[in-house]
Amino acid sequence: MKKSLGVHPFLYPMPVLMIATYGENETVDVMNMAWGGICAENMVALNIDEDHKTTKNIKKRMAFTLSVADIEHLAESDFFGIASGNKMTDKFLRSGMHAVRSSLVDAPIIEEYPLTLECKVVEIGQAINGFRVVGEILNVLADEKILDSKGKIDPTLIHAVAFDQFQNGYYALGEKVGQAWNAGVKFMKK
Repeated sequence: MKKSLGVHPFLYPMPVLMIATYGENETVDVMNMAWGGICAENMVALNIDEDHKTTKNIKKRMAFTLSVADIEHLAESDFFGIASGNKMTDKFLRSGMHAVRSSLVDAPIIEEYPLTLECKVVEIGQAINGFRVVGEILNVLADEKILDSKGKIDPTLIHAVAFDQFQNGYYALGEKVGQAWNAGVKFMKK
């Protein structure tokens, strides 16, 4: 039997996304967020509060990079969600992580994260669900350590984490349990 819990943002897994932007004086700003994801083949959508430092940077630069948080950098990733760039000007420096400038967009690439999307803003503004940013993916950068022998991304090597909206936990992702467009084929034969 199912129990009604009311209206909550309960969907699992929720990605733990790291949005990187440049602020004043080329300072690197990184924000941890779960309210975003792929919305089309070459687009990502982010729903963020308009008062975030990251939002101000996105409005000014019209670009950002989006990385997937991994187990190895969980503490740094969580810190990027705890600390506000509006209040802590040395937020990125405190993390000990490193950034390089993207050659495609006016945003930093955080070297330690294994998977990064370079995005230019194509839509920005208020929507029914708050402030929304839509970015076009111009390129995907993958660390060689997450590529298989054919040069494709092996998701088990990313060591990605998911956010749990139920109890505010982080969970490891990775075990393959089936093949898409194959696991349900048996029902096609009826």
